[in-house]
Formats: sequence, C-alpha cells, structure tokens
Amino acid sequence: MNTSDNKALFFKREALKRVVEAFDQGNLETKAYRIPFDVLPQDATSGVRCCIYKERAVFRARTLAALGGSLEADDEATSLNDYAKMALARKAPAENTLTVLDIACKGCVKARHIVTEACQGCLARHCQAACKFGAISISTENGRSKIDPEKCKNCGQCKASCPYNAITYVPVPCEQACPVDAIHKDSDGFAHINFDKCISCGQCMNACPFGAVMERSQLIDVLRAMKGKQKVCAMIAPSIVGQLEGTLAQVVTALKKAGFDKVTEVALGADITTQNEARELVERLEKGARFMTTSCCAAWVQVVKKHLPALKDFISDAKTPAGYTAEIEKKNGFTTVFIGPCASKRVEGHDDPNIDFVLTYEEIDALLRARNISPSACEETPLQKDISAEGRYYGVTGGVAQAVENALAGKITFKKMTINGLDKKAMLMLNAYAQGKAGDFQLLEVMSCKGGCIGGPCTVKKQAEVIEEIKKFAQQSPQLKPVFKKSDKKK
Repeated sequence: MNTSDNKALFFKREALKRVVEAFDQGNLETKAYRIPFDVLPQDATSGVRCCIYKERAVFRARTLAALGGSLEADDEATSLNDYAKMALARKAPAENTLTVLDIACKGCVKARHIVTEACQGCLARHCQAACKFGAISISTENGRSKIDPEKCKNCGQCKASCPYNAITYVPVPCEQACPVDAIHKDSDGFAHINFDKCISCGQCMNACPFGAVMERSQLIDVLRAMKGKQKVCAMIAPSIVGQLEGTLAQVVTALKKAGFDKVTEVALGADITTQNEARELVERLEKGARFMTTSCCAAWVQVVKKHLPALKDFISDAKTPAGYTAEIEKKNGFTTVFIGPCASKRVEGHDDPNIDFVLTYEEIDALLRARNISPSACEETPLQKDISAEGRYYGVTGGVAQAVENALAGKITFKKMTINGLDKKAMLMLNAYAQGKAGDFQLLEVMSCKGGCIGGPCTVKKQAEVIEEIKKFAQQSPQLKPVFKKSDKKK
C-alpha cells in the first residue's frame, strides 16, 4: 500500500521499520533515542502540527509503541534508550493491546448535532416537533433553528425530520467506530480506552485520522526469539494472500529469509476448526439448541465475554484456526508466532499458552523492508497440498459458515447467517439474540471486521485489492472432505 498520502500510516510503519533496523545493527539500546531525529531532521517539513518539535514528540511516542510500550504510562522523561532496554528485558508482552497518545489526538470537539446555514427557517418546524428533550429553539434574529448542547441527547430525530438536510452530525471518529462504547473523550478532551469494555477490534485505530490510537507491538519479542536458540515458527493467516507483493509461496520463502525457521499456513488449523464445528453443530441441533455461533473471530469472543455473556453457551467449543495450528507447532518444539491482520488476536495469544507472540501484516511488512527482502524476488517454497479451498477462504466474510456447510454435505438441513462487521447496529441484533429473540438461522458467523479478516485494522492492502487473488488461490486448492459418510446423512 502506498502510504505517501497517508502520513498516519507512513509514520506508524516507519517507526516499526526503524526499530527493526536498530535491533539488527545492535545499537537499539544506545541509538533508539535518535530514531525521531533521523526520521524528522531539522530541515524536515512539519506535517499537520505546529512545529517539527511536536512532530518529533509524536514520532517518539510511535517508536515507544513499536517497542511495545504503553503511551499512557510514558512519563516523557524516560529516554527511548531506556524503553528499548525494558523491551529487550521483558519476559512477556503486555495484556492490553491498544494504547492512545494524547498529544497525537486532535482533541476532537464533543460529538454533537449542529444546524447549518441550509436551514430555511420554515414554518413547519419539523425539527422542533421531533425533539423530545426541548433542545431546539428558534432564533429571533433569523428564524433559524438552534440546538442547545446541554439539552441535546444526540438522538438524531431532528436531523431525520429536516426536509432540507440542514442539520448535520459532527462525530468523534474513534467513538463512533467503537461497537461497544469502550473509547471516550475524558474531561481533558482526549480519547481514553476503557479496557474493561474494549474488545481490541482495532476499529478506533482505523477510524482516527491522526493515528492517535496505536498497537503495542511484539516485534522486539519476536526478534529476540529469532536471535536466541529457539526455533521460531511463523503461522500465517489465510488472509495474508495478496497482502505482500509476490505469491504466497514466495512470501513463505521471504519469511524464512527474515529469520523464521518454519512457516505454516493457519488454513491447516482452519480445516480442523471446520471439522469440529460441523460435528458440534449437528450434536447441538439434535439436542434442541436454537443455534450455534462460530468461534474463530477473537473480537467476537471478547464481545460475548465482556458484553453478551448470555451468548456464551452458543459459541462453538472448537478452538480457532490459530489455536489448533499453534497446538501442532508447539508439540513440534517451536516458539509460535501468529501473523495476521488482527489486533484482537493479541488478546487470544495472551490467553492461549500455545501462541507465544502475535504480529500483524504491517509489522511483517516493516520487518521485510528493514531487512531488504522483497517477496516478489524470492523463489517459491512448495506449499502444503492437503489444505482445503474452504480453509484458505476463511478470511473472507461467509467463508467460515460456508466451510461448515460444505463439511456437512447435506448431513442436516440448516440455515446460516453472517454478521459482516461489528457496529452498534450489529450489537443491537446480537443483544436481541442474547435475550432469546433468535432469527431464522441455526449457524451464526460473526466477523468483527467488515469483509472479514481481509478488512482487518492491520492489513497492508485494502480488501478490494486482494479479494480476487484470495478467490483464485482458494479455487486452486482441493475441496474439503465431508466429515460424515453419505450413508450417515440424516433422512
């Protein structure tokens, strides 16, 4: 992805790349403090901020996040060199995935409805009649509507009623994007994350146009493991196809050149998940269950855990594809690194003892660039031949549910439904299901990101750029074998 026009992405990825370069040069502990100055020298043109000094302060924070540090805990007096030493000495990555930089946050005004100049001061006063809170009055100067921010509840009824579309809603992007209201503006005017509510979906991170919400990277942890005596296995999610230049077979070679001892497709684990979920669905429905939901989206699992506990018993007991793959590679003696587009997978990695670390496509891209490795210039490494087309299509919305249906091959008749992206509307639907108002389905697939994993917050390319490549790759793979014999089909 060309980030030349998106400075938020450019600086985020540049910080990751510079950290890898300093690590490889062996001077991270002594030269980390220089990274902001090297990226933004004295003659650099300031971006959106008042001066080059504030730009450097923001980039320093981005470097701290790339080291895996917490921006909320930064006292600013501690040198990046000291933070680098802490990163190199830590025993395990932090539990909380996201972190917010207050000085990068623009300090957006409070979300509100405002009346624009398009207001015609009409006689009908639809907006005033629609407001149940008495927040709208009429100006004696020009006859236009006025909204009292103290009374307004931001319900939007006035906006919906205006025939001139004269009322507009001014959002706070991160707040609006969060499906569980876990991020909010505090009294200081900056965004804060409530980790008791946060599902680590990363939607706030994508929504913030100033790049103020960041991940705490685990790059340093993986680099240390590579440099040590451990055997390190890269477990690549199915959605990696198309994310980096070159074929998947070339990407495998590139990852090995970058220092991984083994590269395994997580689609292998996806096939195991599919088989187990297919058998489980049959068992549940035969016992009278209303429905079952798939288990592979880590953010969805967090939603149930923190917000919809009534749906806990409806989630499949099957492990995620990452979980099954990690279990295999742990038994093979590897330190496991899941590589995907997802911020919430770090939470799963923290909870699953078989997943040691989690890296994103952005971090892998930075690692390869820092080590001057171009996948498209690499030879192809033969891929495993017995992974199914369904497993390799898991990263696209509907792929998981379709895989389960294909695995059953008519064993039972059931309807499937997919929630394509978690937002506030989807949460209302899920809450209704939790209260017993089930829809007309027996298998529910929930994907936190619109489009599926290919729409994840940590992708390098947009889903429109990769979807056809994923479809083509899946079509070249063998079809999933049914889990039941034809003679076992329910009549």
